[in-house]
Amino acid sequence: MNTQAQGTRFVDKLGKVYGLYTLGFLAFFALMAVIEQFGVGARTIGVLFLLFTLAIYATIGWLSRTMQVEAYYVAGREVPALYNGMATAADWMSGASFVALAGGIYFGGYPYLGFVIGWTGGYVLVNALMAPYLRKFGCYTVPDFIGTRYGGNLARFCAVFILVVASFTYVTAQINATGTIAARALSIPFEIGVWFGLLGILLCSMLGGMRGVTWTQVAQYIVLIIAYLVPLIWMSNSQGFGIIPHFGYGEAAQRIQELEAQYGLQPAAEAVAGLRVLTTPHFDPQTSLDSWKFVTLALCMMAGTASLPHILMRYFTTPSVRQARKSVGWSLFFIFLLYFSAPALATLTKLQLLDPTLATAVVGKAVEDVMALEWVKNWSAVGMLSVVDQSGDGIVQLNEFFMRPDIVVLATPEIAGLPYVISGLVAAGGMAAAMSTADGLLLAIANALSHDLYYKIIDPQADTRRRLVVARVLLVGIGALAALVASLKLTGILGAVAWAFCFASSGLFFPLVLGIWWKRANRAGAIAGMIAGFVAGSLYLWHVYGAGPEAQLWSIDHLRFGMIGMPVSLVVMVVVSLITPAPDAETQAMVEETRIPTGKTVLAETH
Repeated sequence: MNTQAQGTRFVDKLGKVYGLYTLGFLAFFALMAVIEQFGVGARTIGVLFLLFTLAIYATIGWLSRTMQVEAYYVAGREVPALYNGMATAADWMSGASFVALAGGIYFGGYPYLGFVIGWTGGYVLVNALMAPYLRKFGCYTVPDFIGTRYGGNLARFCAVFILVVASFTYVTAQINATGTIAARALSIPFEIGVWFGLLGILLCSMLGGMRGVTWTQVAQYIVLIIAYLVPLIWMSNSQGFGIIPHFGYGEAAQRIQELEAQYGLQPAAEAVAGLRVLTTPHFDPQTSLDSWKFVTLALCMMAGTASLPHILMRYFTTPSVRQARKSVGWSLFFIFLLYFSAPALATLTKLQLLDPTLATAVVGKAVEDVMALEWVKNWSAVGMLSVVDQSGDGIVQLNEFFMRPDIVVLATPEIAGLPYVISGLVAAGGMAAAMSTADGLLLAIANALSHDLYYKIIDPQADTRRRLVVARVLLVGIGALAALVASLKLTGILGAVAWAFCFASSGLFFPLVLGIWWKRANRAGAIAGMIAGFVAGSLYLWHVYGAGPEAQLWSIDHLRFGMIGMPVSLVVMVVVSLITPAPDAETQAMVEETRIPTGKTVLAETH
């Protein structure tokens, strides 16, 4: 896999390679199920799952090692659409999607579907406005496009800065997820788990760059989608909703609504740090304010999806513009498989805990009986679950069962009473999801700093070896810093991800879109738009997060501050572009050529 010829042969036999890999993983899963029946402990099974999958990812990363610039930055531009779609889906199926999304729906109900709508709908924007044209442009990174399209180092530097802030915020959420999984599977403190997760992430991406990350992400997608669907189908079938619950779990949602009315949804009288309690209804009240929050959240997530550099980078790796467009379609299909399942998983898991007719229910049961449950003891031991009998009646009420939202998916097999091998499978899937996204994010940051900042601005004479050494050193340093920040638990996984999307959309969305679709957009307008949008959004986040919910304007909270940054960016960019000289004829011709779907790439392959 180190030479072009070897790479080409590998691409030609991808179906056979990943088919055998899938069969091998299923065989390993069956082996774990067998040894569980022979009395092997839960912790041993969890460790074996994580070590087995990490060993596979590390092996792929090692075999994909390269010292070729194009292979390191864009996987040699030889990734077929189907496999790029799988890799993109894995890149996208982050800790937020796999670990935290169902937890958000579990606690927040219908309004949290705004994440699903936004994250899926964003790919429509990617396909229609960006991916094919960025591939036609022929750049290596998003700041590479900004710097070349608008010209000058200042525009490139602004794009690098926004990319680093958004991607770093996002990657801390992924390392947070790996820490959560490792803490439970290995029975270690969360603060140590984040470093364990970082080690696995670096093994995949450090040596092979985008080539190693791509082939690893395909393998990771196979693991994570199996891990997500197996417990959902098993739990659904045991509850009587069939093996395809996606169309029939409405009855479960109705039952939850009845139980919520029966138990009552009072605010928690005593807060437990980092944990949440069921205090919101599962259904949307459908007031105008709720609808506004839903729409604005979805819009921020859509624009953020179309602005995040680690996603846009994936479409630089295809052989052609046509393949880039097709790979967006495959990306949507593979993402749909999980997103269509998340609401069903959240609903059925909540029913498991609320319905007194099910043996797994905890609400309405004696506190001592609930605390004696094995899964409750396990998650309580790592600080992610708590029962507080604040009423003093000895019975667990809705507002007395505290749980960290990020553990809902990971705890579902234990909540439903499934064999522990399913929990090991889910842990491996969650780790794959968080690692795949973290790989892409760390690579996006390191590549932008090494290619756009170091090579394009600081040392244009640097040879290939020095450039790739700088990229790898940055990869390790940024990863270590992200693990340190994640260990501080500044916000939950979903919150950190929402911030990343809003940072990206505030600063990059309109400079990217207008850079492709408006020839009149110029350097001064792009720089002003990036700075004004990013600063406006960031200041609003600081205002709301520092002053509390009462500081919100127009009911825009810290999850959707992109609704402040994006309009500012658009207005400032358009106004400044119109009052300053238009780009030269060569730049305008380059923009026109970028929009033509056929022909050679605009940039020569001499980065």
